[in-house]
Amino acid sequence: MQCQERLLNEWDVANITRMSVASLRHWRLKRIGPKYLKIGTAVRYRMTDLQRWIKSRRAGGKVKIKN
Repeated sequence: MQCQERLLNEWDVANITRMSVASLRHWRLKRIGPKYLKIGTAVRYRMTDLQRWIKSRRAGGKVKIKN
């Protein structure tokens, strides 16, 4: 089996999401961020997992105002 997908490190993901590496580390600790792989001590992310996680984030919308 051959893996064609490039794995991203936490700096790549921080750059893509415009979040800090510290935020990514916090999310991993709390298990609320994108799925990741551990290869030895290295943390890697699949682009497909990152894209899926981004799509799952809640987007803004209309605020209902009660009269």
